[in-house]
This record gives sequence, structure tokens and C-alpha cells, in this order.
Amino acid sequence: MSESETESDYSLPDDLPAVQDALISWYEDDHRSFPWRETDDAYEILVSEVMSQQTQLGRVVEAWEEFLDRWPTTADLKEADRADVVGFWTDHSLGYNNRAKYLHEAAREVEEEYSGEFPETPDELQNLMGVGPYTANAVASFAFNNGDAVVDTNVKRVLHRAFDVPDDDAAFESAATEAMPDGESRVWNNAIMELGGVACEKTPSCDTAGCPWREWCHAYETGDFTAPDVPTQPSFEGSRRQFRGRVISTLKEYDELPLSKLGPRIRVDYAPDGEHGREWLEGILSDLADDELVELDTRDGDGDEDEETVARLRR
Repeated sequence: MSESETESDYSLPDDLPAVQDALISWYEDDHRSFPWRETDDAYEILVSEVMSQQTQLGRVVEAWEEFLDRWPTTADLKEADRADVVGFWTDHSLGYNNRAKYLHEAAREVEEEYSGEFPETPDELQNLMGVGPYTANAVASFAFNNGDAVVDTNVKRVLHRAFDVPDDDAAFESAATEAMPDGESRVWNNAIMELGGVACEKTPSCDTAGCPWREWCHAYETGDFTAPDVPTQPSFEGSRRQFRGRVISTLKEYDELPLSKLGPRIRVDYAPDGEHGREWLEGILSDLADDELVELDTRDGDGDEDEETVARLRR
């Protein structure tokens, strides 16, 4: 789809200032309370954004508060033992634990390369380890009011339903940018994500949530509330993520473990030659080693025993 075709496939309302004012007023009158919405500290916001990537917001609150109690600044996090940070991530079921490693490294970069002061633009923030375009824009928006229009699955759903924006990334980027009032990225991005999170969910609650865009909304007018497909998060139970976390938790209890003893500790059906046996375990450990979370050594066995691989947390 060309840029000209994309732009001609939708149009925002002529009275765009009224649309903008309605959403901001709706958000400021009443919205879900999260502690990271009450701060403009870039480090605190970065922690919340990284934690929220795979975890429901309600569960993030406790983890976020405990993390910041333990490591309240980038200077504190930089000095932390990386194994402790990864262990915290695993203990709180915060998704892929390599994100903890990236957060730890980003804190070091802020301290050593930016003299303890966060960069303030989306482009500059992407220079930090593990900070991609979405997270960089969120930090720039919520910490410095200096971001671009956010485009996540909630925002896409809102724009598709409200203004009939086609299911095309370029169209969503264009429409989101056009809709956001200049210099208002902090409140606007919070507001439009809130709209998608409480009113324009997969099953919409337009009237009960008091959606401020009903008078302009294409879906509300036509009754057609279809929306772009939203990928579903794979089940955590039984997933590779779950067993990566179990490896980290188990190795926290021991200085090191040979694979023959590690395997049975992370799954009850472990059998060296089985489907979830030695080869399966070596694959998980190889991934963790690539992420610089564990170290593997091969040693001679005792007596007549063959060589044995030993795993430990990398510190």
C-alpha cells in the first residue's frame, strides 16, 4: 500500500480539536491509578515499561514498588549483582529474564555514558541496552513529554474502530501522529491507551465506560466493532519461559549443579533420554548462556563416569 493510498483510506474528524479535548478531559476526570502515572522520573518509568511488556498491570504494581525499594536509582541498580536482578525477575514472574539483564546494563550505561542523566528523545533512548522504539517513546513521553504518538494494539483497535483506519502499520502511524495534539505526548498517550484498555477493549463497553468519542466513532455509528487481530500471549504454564525461570531459581539455591541433578529439579518428568531430557535441557541452558545469564563448564566425571556439564549463574 502506497503512502498516498494509505492517507486516502481514512480521514479524522474535521473538528479534531474537539476530539482531542474530549479524550483528554475524559482521561483527566477519571482513570485507572498506577503509581508510575504519578511520576516523571525516567528510571521509574523505564522499569514500569519493561515490567509491563509481558505482565498484567495489576501484578506489575507490587513488583515495581519492591524493585524500586531495593534499587531506587540507576546508580543502585548498576552496583547490584546481576544474578540478584535476574532472580528478582524470575521470582516475580515478569516474563523473559533477559529483560532484567538488559535493564541492569541500561542502568550502567546511564551512569557511565550519560553521567547519571537519562537522554530525553526517543532516538537517544534507543541507545540504551534493550530499549526498543516503543519503550523509548514511552519513556520520552511520560518522563519528558517529548515523545511521538504511541501505537500499540490498544491504539490500533481504537483508531480502526473510531476513524475506520485500515489495518496497516503505516496508516496507524500516520493517523496516530495526526490525532495527537502538539506537545501533549504525556497526557495524550496515557489517555488513548486508557481508552483502549477500559472502553474500547476487544468487547467494547462504549456506554458504560462513557467513551468520549461516541459521537465521532464509525463503529459506534454502524455497529461494526471488528478490529485488527490481536496476537494472543502463549500460555506460560509448560512454556519454555517457565522452565528458563525454573533454571534460574534453582541455580540461585546452589553454587552450581551438574545437568544430571539440575534436570530433575526443574521438571518431575525429566529423563535423560526422554522428550524432555538432556537434549531439551541443553537447549534451554544454551539459550540462557547466549543471554549471558548462566555459565556452562564440562568436567571429567568421578571414577568411571563420563564427562559432565555443570551449570551456574553468571555473576
